[in-house]
Amino acid sequence: MSVEITTGPPEVRVPASTEATDTVATAEAVLSKRTGAAVRLADAEDLGGSDRSVVLRVRIAESPFEMQRTVVVKHYGECPPEARSDPFAHEAASCQLTTALPPEARVSPELIAHDVNERLLVLEDLGRGSTLADVLFGEDPRAAERALLAWARALGRLHSSTAGCSADFDALMRRLGAKSWTDPVADDIVASVGELPELLSQILGVDTPPELVERLTTASEQLGSSRYQAFSPSDICPENSLVTGSSGVRFLDFEWGCVRDVAMDAAYLQYPFPSSWCSYALPDNLAQSMLATWRSEIAEVWPELDSDEVLLPRLFNAQLLWVWVSTWWFLPRTGETDRPIDLHQPSPRRSTALVDRWRHLRSDAQDAELTDVAEFADTVIDALVDRFGAGALHLQPYPAFRTE
Repeated sequence: MSVEITTGPPEVRVPASTEATDTVATAEAVLSKRTGAAVRLADAEDLGGSDRSVVLRVRIAESPFEMQRTVVVKHYGECPPEARSDPFAHEAASCQLTTALPPEARVSPELIAHDVNERLLVLEDLGRGSTLADVLFGEDPRAAERALLAWARALGRLHSSTAGCSADFDALMRRLGAKSWTDPVADDIVASVGELPELLSQILGVDTPPELVERLTTASEQLGSSRYQAFSPSDICPENSLVTGSSGVRFLDFEWGCVRDVAMDAAYLQYPFPSSWCSYALPDNLAQSMLATWRSEIAEVWPELDSDEVLLPRLFNAQLLWVWVSTWWFLPRTGETDRPIDLHQPSPRRSTALVDRWRHLRSDAQDAELTDVAEFADTVIDALVDRFGAGALHLQPYPAFRTE
């Protein structure tokens, strides 16, 4: 039974490609094999996949068993041999892991069927509705605040219900024949620790002190095994978070799902969506409310994380790593312009988003009495403003929070 969603349907896109036709036929075969009887699908609707996959909503036109009226089908192409990890394997293992959770703890679509050889998933249809991005780009600040707090609560619930699941997730990935089951972002973070100092020198004329590189190297140890690991969708950006009417926020798209230190996700509550190509500012104090909401959900599993002395140093390390790797991602290379982060959205310029993140890092470093980090952040901010102009100092809030 589909979850009731808070808003009306978006524009329906009818797929016309042979890929969509093949996906429907493959899904019928997978479901028929799963149920032991013929299942027929109809009325395919394109949900907007990517170069990696076709994603459709389809109606169950014929089935001998009671099923949802509609389901979502995700069909992956072959994984290139040079790829670091297989998004199908990450998503299939992630959905198996989260589907095994009690219904009251589940904050993701239920996995109905999958086929490793066909590289296809059949998922619960969570319905038509607003993503968190839709709400943040809307006009209702109260609705946006409620959605963000619900997002933080769902994240904490996911962490608490999957604490210590590393062995289970690894086993699922091995069963799928995956060549990697680590955090796909971790490779970029490690690379950025080694490569960003040279880019900062070349592009901004900023020299990175050896002490800061040493601090980053120490912080990156948090990417390895720890007692505070849980499942993470990895890419928990607004467009991958569905706001439902009865079940709070549900997470979508587990192509990079993994098990990692929960502080790497909690940093999203302080530095809005650091892996997103389209991020704006949040109102003062809302980040603290989101963090408190998340902590209230994980306190029973990790009561020590309710202590600032334990959590805040780990959270600062995660924030430092996210600022560092996002600077490595966003900083225009030689010959590039300071274009908006995402050309398909009314996004801030990359320099503006980076200045905001470094300003937050400077403030947090000052609060933690980490003078070396605060001074370096100040140097980077000045260099970004010198290079890209004073406009880089003004990151607009998400449209829902703009008062003018």
